[in-house]
Amino acid sequence: MDVFLNIINAAPGLLDPAVILAMIAGTAIGIAVGALPGLSATMGIAVLIPLTFTMEPLVALGMIAGIYNGSMYGGSIPAILLRIPGTPAGIATVFDGHEMAKQGKARLALDISLVSSSLGSAVSAVALLLVAPPLAMIALKFGPADYFWLAVFGMTTIAVLLAGNPAKGILSACFGLVVGIVGIDGISGAERFTFNTLELISGVHIIVLLTGLYAIPPAIDLLMGRNAIETGEIELGDRSKGFKWSSLIPTWIRASAIGLVIGLIPALGGNIAALMAWNEERRYSKNKANWGKGEPAGLAAPECANNADTAATLIPALTLGIPGNAVAAVILGALLVHGLQPGPELFRANAEVTYGFMLTMLVTSGLMFVIGKLGAKAYVNVLRVPRQILGPMILALTVVGVYAIHNSIFEVVLMLCFGLIGFAMERMAIPTAPAVLAVILGPIAEENLRRSLLISGDNLWYLVQSPISIVLAVLVLVALAAPWLPKLNLRSTRVPDGSENDEEK
Repeated sequence: MDVFLNIINAAPGLLDPAVILAMIAGTAIGIAVGALPGLSATMGIAVLIPLTFTMEPLVALGMIAGIYNGSMYGGSIPAILLRIPGTPAGIATVFDGHEMAKQGKARLALDISLVSSSLGSAVSAVALLLVAPPLAMIALKFGPADYFWLAVFGMTTIAVLLAGNPAKGILSACFGLVVGIVGIDGISGAERFTFNTLELISGVHIIVLLTGLYAIPPAIDLLMGRNAIETGEIELGDRSKGFKWSSLIPTWIRASAIGLVIGLIPALGGNIAALMAWNEERRYSKNKANWGKGEPAGLAAPECANNADTAATLIPALTLGIPGNAVAAVILGALLVHGLQPGPELFRANAEVTYGFMLTMLVTSGLMFVIGKLGAKAYVNVLRVPRQILGPMILALTVVGVYAIHNSIFEVVLMLCFGLIGFAMERMAIPTAPAVLAVILGPIAEENLRRSLLISGDNLWYLVQSPISIVLAVLVLVALAAPWLPKLNLRSTRVPDGSENDEEK
């Protein structure tokens, strides 16, 4: 009952004109970002966060929700029209979506993608509203040792499972841990890794790290001429009449369920959900020969699944501080920027904003349908934007946004340094999400470890005395051992040409 009461209390906040405009603008920007190959929701949110620093929390989070949802659908536009996934989650969309476009059914393919994406996002948002609060109530029973293991589990799963090479993921997490302890020690008051620099006494601002790691590398790629594509003339074709939308209902139900389950599991994400949904739907199909040749259900399944994954990844992120993917990790940073600490207390101390944010995920799923329907031709034209213009625009926005935080040139330079580090990490296939998560969870793990040792008089057995701690400690060991366990082939999926396709986040 408290959940529905909190939803009712938060709903009027969405009627604020500023929140409405933010959701509309965020959704429109998100679709455009997703439609541009080489850009992603992670980059779009990372660029946006500094610009929202002076906004009210719900206004900023409404815009972020719009970008997140919109970009997932936007990635299907180049996947269908150009056979180029706009986002990693759009890879499975290529299989049947582009074949439909080649058959003169591009408009129908875009409509199927839009409807499937909107439905998947709506289902995911409802699950977020209904599942996250009870999970947060359970998390309130956690003690200091439990929180320590929870933070370690979050860092371990992302570091080990997100990277193709676990050693690279752990290296990234260690880099984040070092960055996270810069500044004043909250318990002893000692300075750590400040190098007698006044600007580092308060630590590295999360915006500086996020913007550097996620916004600068794509801009560098664009400036270097990477991700450049020739669009030529893009034709949408006529709408196909007589298509039976009801035939896709079973597909949407199964794909939504897959997306929700995958979203709850850290380190898998929308690309895995899309590929699994495509495979499962092909398994259910009575005419498997049509798959990969323009089968509508083969387009609806991945688009519905990768959008059902969006809000689902936020369930463990908001309640436990364990994001399911890189975007959720960046959103955790956005919450911290606006003074909202992820965890069970978020639902009690900041209930109105938290439930308001979850409602914006639901509202923007509907806005995505309206904006996508009205602006189909406009978003196709986004594909023609010269990459030589996008690179400088992204750099300018990041510099202005980071400088506006504290009017500090030092932070701008630090952001550019993180950008170069992020660019190097990408070239070496080292994931950046573990570093961001370690900056967020590292201090939480340290604080609760030291608190546990103070309570127990330095007795390490105190860390495994409660059932919750034991379960989490076992999960950490399982996560560390996962690369050496029999492979479940979650990252390797058969594509239509019969080759193996290994996906990366």
